[in-house]
Amino acid sequence: MKIVDVSGFYSEKGGGVRSYVHQKLAAAAVHGHDVTIIAPGDTHRVETRPGGKIVWVPAPLMPFDANYHVFRESQEAMRVLDAEQPDVVEGSSTWRGGWIAAKWPGDCVKSLVFHQDFVAAYAHTFLDKYLSRPTLDGLFWPYWRRVLELSSHFDVTIAGGDWLANRLASFGIHNPVAVPLGIDLGRFSPAKRDPALRAELLRQCGVGEDGKLLIAVGRFHPEKRNGVIIDGFARAKPRHPGLGLVLLGDGLSRKSVERAARRAGNVHLAGAITDRELMARIYASADAMVHGSGAETYGLVVAEAICSGLPVVIPDVGGASDFAGRGRTVVYRTGDAAACAEAILRILAPEEGRAPHDASADRPINSAESHFTTLFAVYQDLLDAKGSTGTQSRKDAELDVARSA
Repeated sequence: MKIVDVSGFYSEKGGGVRSYVHQKLAAAAVHGHDVTIIAPGDTHRVETRPGGKIVWVPAPLMPFDANYHVFRESQEAMRVLDAEQPDVVEGSSTWRGGWIAAKWPGDCVKSLVFHQDFVAAYAHTFLDKYLSRPTLDGLFWPYWRRVLELSSHFDVTIAGGDWLANRLASFGIHNPVAVPLGIDLGRFSPAKRDPALRAELLRQCGVGEDGKLLIAVGRFHPEKRNGVIIDGFARAKPRHPGLGLVLLGDGLSRKSVERAARRAGNVHLAGAITDRELMARIYASADAMVHGSGAETYGLVVAEAICSGLPVVIPDVGGASDFAGRGRTVVYRTGDAAACAEAILRILAPEEGRAPHDASADRPINSAESHFTTLFAVYQDLLDAKGSTGTQSRKDAELDVARSA
């Protein structure tokens, strides 16, 4: 199978899309597929990798973030698509890259890969304390109408988790299919607990070795609601002396996070950690993780924490909410610092004060390998169906979608 991904948010300098792309190339090599990534860059060049290649096409820098370029014209990307003649074209954003994939006239399976819910990440994050989320979704209906139109050009809309697939379906987005993301299951384990590392992290928080260590993992961005996490911690701390909080990450909101951490006290900003083995040891050495984002596709760090045996405090919406009931979790109202504090106290309650956890009810955590195995199988099924129907044109399918909407 030949797959071409028109990837509008791929950057050599890092990020979740870059990690996902590299995993997809590696998985393609294992499964015998050929993946080409078309990415906006500073010049035209090609990087060959096992499983395929990355083709950069000239594009201007993204305003306000020099780590990324953005597609402006479509001709260069179209030329790559013409040369590759793929079996499957992926549009990996709802912006310019998605429309390039949609408008390419080749006869193939088309997949809209929905990496981020723009409305949940921004409108909900900034405004849901003033207006209900359904009200905000209604106010942003022009955006959803545009996504609905875009999705009608594709055979499938891939969502990285059940929460997001259900949300897309509620707006009438064409054929949303949940293909849950996954993690490196072999890396994370309670057995990696490190008492010396734990003691050092507590010391960095100004807390003794007999204290309780909380962690939060994620970039410093409003979507991650670091302020809610720190405020919730500060509210819980007087009722549970000896608490320390370590935030692992960095980003554009660092100044505001630093101010909140100073006000709360006993908070240590450890920075972004790229050493995955060290991260596994930190997970296993903490007492609980507190998560804030209500807009993520899947909640990868929550999955890593649960596999490390770590209890997790999670918001009630977003991809992380799909993990409620897996491992030991306590759910709180997204964006509500007081509710977050109560959830922290519940997760730290002595065993006799907690309801017993029914491990038999847990659903398994997905692996990265199983994610791509499922994704490729979805594409193969669509290719098989396309071959069996043969004569139905994409226009007929789009008319069916328009009627059902």
